[in-house]
Amino acid sequence: MRSYFVLLIGLLVIGCSPVSKHALTKRFISLETRLHDHTGFILYDPSEKKELYEYQSDKYFTPASNTKIFTFYTSLVVLGDSIPGLRYVESGDSLIFSGTGDPSLLYENIYDPGKTFSFLSRTNKRLYLADGNFYTEALGPGWAWDDLPFTYSSERSPLPIYGNYITLRQSANKINTTPAYFSFDVTVRDSAEKALLQRDIGSNKMDFYPGKIASSGQWKTPFKTNIALTAKLLSDTLKKEITIINRVLPKSAKTLFTIPSDSLYKEMMQESDNFIAEQLLLTSAGVLSDSLKPEIAISFMKKNYLADLPDEPIWVDGSGLSRYNLFTPRSIVKLWEKIYVRVPRERLFPLLAIGGKTGTVKRAYKNEPPYLYCKTGTLSNNHCLSGYLVTKRGRTLIFSFMSNNHPAPSGTVRAEMEKILKDLYLHY
Repeated sequence: MRSYFVLLIGLLVIGCSPVSKHALTKRFISLETRLHDHTGFILYDPSEKKELYEYQSDKYFTPASNTKIFTFYTSLVVLGDSIPGLRYVESGDSLIFSGTGDPSLLYENIYDPGKTFSFLSRTNKRLYLADGNFYTEALGPGWAWDDLPFTYSSERSPLPIYGNYITLRQSANKINTTPAYFSFDVTVRDSAEKALLQRDIGSNKMDFYPGKIASSGQWKTPFKTNIALTAKLLSDTLKKEITIINRVLPKSAKTLFTIPSDSLYKEMMQESDNFIAEQLLLTSAGVLSDSLKPEIAISFMKKNYLADLPDEPIWVDGSGLSRYNLFTPRSIVKLWEKIYVRVPRERLFPLLAIGGKTGTVKRAYKNEPPYLYCKTGTLSNNHCLSGYLVTKRGRTLIFSFMSNNHPAPSGTVRAEMEKILKDLYLHY
C-alpha cells in the first residue's frame, strides 16, 4: 500500500513538473522542420527575474502587430489619462486650431468620439485650421501596396476624421456613403458576380459593382488624405466654413483633451487596430515636440526608455504594417516586463487580448480561468504572439513566440503555438 502512494505521489510530481528544456528544444526543431519556418521563443519569470527557457530568442524577426506593444509603451510613457484632441488659440473672433493626431473624431470603432466635434460645433468664432505640424508621409515606410484598398491600411493624418475611410452602403438600389461628401465620387458599374468597391489608387474616385444578388451590406475603403480634404469634410459635417492657414501654433496654445487613453489602448491591443496605433505614435510625437512625426517618438523612446533592451529594435512605424520592423523575442519580453512594472495588473490585463474571451484570440486559447493575456501579430507568412501566461499553478510568466517565413497557413502555425503554450500552462 505504501508503495502505491509513493508511486501516485511520484506521478503527480512528474505531471506538475516543468517541461524539460531538452524536450522543448526537440519540439521547436521539429516544428521548424515541419512548418519550414524560422522560430524564436522565450519564457521568463518576472518575479524571479529569471529566464526559464529560450530558443533563438536573440534572432531578429518581423514582428507584424507585435510592433503595437512598442506603441503602447510609448503612449503609456508620453500621454496622460486622456488623449489630446486639438491644440488651439483664440484671438478676437477667430479660433485657430490644429490636429494632434487623435484618431477618435467620428471614428465608429471608438465609443465616445464627440468632444472635438462638440467643441468646434459650439463655438461662434471663425474657424481656421493650421497646417504646419504634420511632417511625415500619409503611408508608412515598408507598407505593402496591395494593402492600400483595406481599412487596416488607412492613411495617417494630423486631424483624421471618420477613421480616414469611406463606408458605402447598398440598400436595394440605393447607394449611401459615410462621409456623405464622397457620394458624388462613386460610379455604379454593371453588376458583378459579387459586390465590389474599388477606389482609384491616385484619387478618391470609386467604382461600385453591385452583386447580382441584391444585398444590404457595406463596403469600406480608405480615402486619400490632405489638409484641404480634411477642411472640406469637417466643414461639411459641422456646417461651418473652415479656412486653412499655414501656421505652427505657439507652445502657449491650449489643449482640448478628448477620450480616456485606455479606450484607445484597448481597441489597439485587443482588436489590433492599425489606424489607432499609427495615430497614437503621431500624437506622442506631438506631445514631445511641435511636429507630428513618428521618428521623433521612436528616437525619444529608444534613447530614454529602451536603451537597455537586449537587442536594439529596428522600429519604423506604429502598427507593424511595415516589413522593415525587426525585433528579437527577448527584447519583446523585456518590454512586456517594463509595462508590467509601470501598469497595475488590474488595469493592464483587461486592455489586452484575452484567450477565449476577447480580441484576436477570442476563439483560441480557451480555458477557465483564462491563462493568456497577449498581443498577436500577423502578416503574410509571419505570425507572432507575446504577452503574459498565467499558469495553472498561479505563476505569471512572460513569453514571446515568433514564427517567420512559414509557407503553411497562419492557422496551422497558431494551432502549433497553442499546443505548446497550453503545455507550459499545465506544467509551470
